[in-house]
Amino acid sequence: MGIKLLVIDDEQIIRDGCTRILSKEGYDVTTAEGGEQGLEIIHKQRPDIVLLDMKMPGISGLEVLGRINQLKIDVTVIVITGYATVETAVDAMKEGAYDFISKPFNPDQLRLVVKRAVEKRRLEQEAKMLLKDITNEKSRMRTIIYCMADGVLVTNMKGELVLYNPAASRMLAIADNSAPGKPIRELIRHKEIVEMIEKQISSINSSLSSIYKEVSVNKNTVLRVHIAPVRGELGELLGFVSVLQDISQLRAMDQMKSDFVAMVCHQLRSPLSTVIQQIGAILTGVVEKEKEKEMLIKVKERIRDLISLINNLLDISKIEAGLAIQHKELLRLDEILKETIEFLKPQAEEKKIEMEVFIESNLPSIDGDRECIKEVFLNLIGNAINYTPQDGKIKVDAIKEGECLKVNVADTGIGIPKEDIPRIFDKFYRVRTDKTQKIRGSGLGLSIVKGIIEAHLGSIHVESKPDKGTTFTLFLPASINPNI
Repeated sequence: MGIKLLVIDDEQIIRDGCTRILSKEGYDVTTAEGGEQGLEIIHKQRPDIVLLDMKMPGISGLEVLGRINQLKIDVTVIVITGYATVETAVDAMKEGAYDFISKPFNPDQLRLVVKRAVEKRRLEQEAKMLLKDITNEKSRMRTIIYCMADGVLVTNMKGELVLYNPAASRMLAIADNSAPGKPIRELIRHKEIVEMIEKQISSINSSLSSIYKEVSVNKNTVLRVHIAPVRGELGELLGFVSVLQDISQLRAMDQMKSDFVAMVCHQLRSPLSTVIQQIGAILTGVVEKEKEKEMLIKVKERIRDLISLINNLLDISKIEAGLAIQHKELLRLDEILKETIEFLKPQAEEKKIEMEVFIESNLPSIDGDRECIKEVFLNLIGNAINYTPQDGKIKVDAIKEGECLKVNVADTGIGIPKEDIPRIFDKFYRVRTDKTQKIRGSGLGLSIVKGIIEAHLGSIHVESKPDKGTTFTLFLPASINPNI
């Protein structure tokens, strides 16, 4: 039987996005648009995992979480929160939520946090079974636990380390020759983790529950420690299972997100400051009348750049939410290429750039979003024109190769340094050389191109040499419709 997930969120775009992404991973996904409806579904269907929005009309996420705790329903809760409500997410974690994910999140982040929750439930179930028969099934336990990527520590009520796997040994630097059965203080050097386990052992009461905490092991490693009690059939406390998850990469992703926000602010603030300064100069009358028109033209250009940047940011947001394709239909790639080239031809002629086009006859159609595919070619061919000097050459080829359509956009432009090639599809990344200083752009175009191509199940590659030119090669799967 598959994992059952429930998404409780008042935003339809979140519910639909989560359903689309997680259903493809094989999960059985149900949605609810509010807390009351979500609680009814929890009562009836008993989902394994709940994705719970904190801020909803009516019953809030915290109230839903409180009801779940009161009813002692065995469900793993992942909190959905915004930047402004991270404190609420922390409160939810204290109330027993397993993890949280911040809006806006991309498909990979969603898959990762759900995968961790599924693994966590599996580990807890396995741990309960393992502890129940620990005296006569140690060999079987080791086989299972030793294969886990997360660290696992099993302690009894005496504070002795009954079992640990290689992952835990690596994370906590436990000596390879350390035999189980010794007190945890003798085997685990990290004082904070030892104190967490000992505190749970000494706090024996009927309401004892799981605890979570993030612990920095060293400068580069952060662990999320989850300590859960394990009880026997009669409710007796047998010991504790501690699961150690390395979340260093997630922390790095959070830092990247913060850097992204800072970069967006910088990209918006600089042109806005210029616009304000130029308008201020005109309003104060310090500018000669004949120069006012020239300044207003510059202001218009800056505002156009801002609108372009905002549109690019919206495109990035759609791509990361899994919504890049809005309307899918059968497309003739040759028609889109011809339209794009015709539109951009005046720019090429202005720089006296020769454009050579070869489109194979009888190309099959593709399934895709017309506006998205058009944006891909506007970006790639437009970049080729921008980065190719006067009297250069651009060549566009489109052929069928295997089950795909292959398109090459090659130029004789300034090229890309070898060290910059791995990063050119990163958001806001631009190659900085003397030759690119006067070329305007946000650094989002190629990131959008890559996102659109991958959303259409295709791929894109680049080859380039400084002062020799650049070739972008993309592959898009041909339509499987036999009537086309």
